[in-house]
Amino acid sequence: MRKEPFNVGDFVHVYNCGNRKMPIFLDDKDRWRMLTILRFFNDSRSSLNLLRQLYSPRNLLRSNLNSPNFFRWPEYWPKQEPLAEIVSYALMPNHYHLLLREIIPGGISAFIKKLGNGYTAYFNVKYSESGKVFQGSYQARLINGVRYLQYVDTYIQVLNPLELLPNRTVLGNFDASFGQILKSPFNSIKENLGSRNFSITERKQFLAISNLPTEIIAYEAFVRNIIFDKGLKKFLGNAAIEEQ
Repeated sequence: MRKEPFNVGDFVHVYNCGNRKMPIFLDDKDRWRMLTILRFFNDSRSSLNLLRQLYSPRNLLRSNLNSPNFFRWPEYWPKQEPLAEIVSYALMPNHYHLLLREIIPGGISAFIKKLGNGYTAYFNVKYSESGKVFQGSYQARLINGVRYLQYVDTYIQVLNPLELLPNRTVLGNFDASFGQILKSPFNSIKENLGSRNFSITERKQFLAISNLPTEIIAYEAFVRNIIFDKGLKKFLGNAAIEEQ
């Protein structure tokens, strides 16, 4: 997919999959590593030295990756200078989805380059591999219009995780399915609804434009209305990018 030029303030749907569509996350440790990269690589400076400190055996936070304390920006580090705002995310077995907002010229491209290089280095060392982990350059789509912005955000952090549920019956038992994705740390919905704080996402500007609900019950009702009123197939047709 051709990458469109981004201006400061633009919202962009970013996606990349594994090389030859192979899995990029083989276990939960890989997924936690990607969350760490999303949190700490979103900075204008080099992130390698910071991660070495973070994963140092002397750092007690390392033993509890799923603790919000692990994702706290250490006070002795330089103040974070984000490259982009991460609005929502989802980690799937062989790809990831991000909704980003450009906040400095070229920030999204710089951030995704750091993300790709950092995760590739980690993956190749861990699994004694070499070469590409991701399938070429990332794909990106500029999001225009409030309704489309709502669709993409919901598609990323709800519809994608729903695909991972075994024997899911989304339309037949949506409440149970929605409850299941709330239990996963590997999508942004719980953080964005205020019941988890990894400090990865930033939604102030997004919410000002999209006017989406921020409470769990209201947000679930919003998603249900989209799926049932529009139809799941039509919804996916509007929100999905080409995942080929």
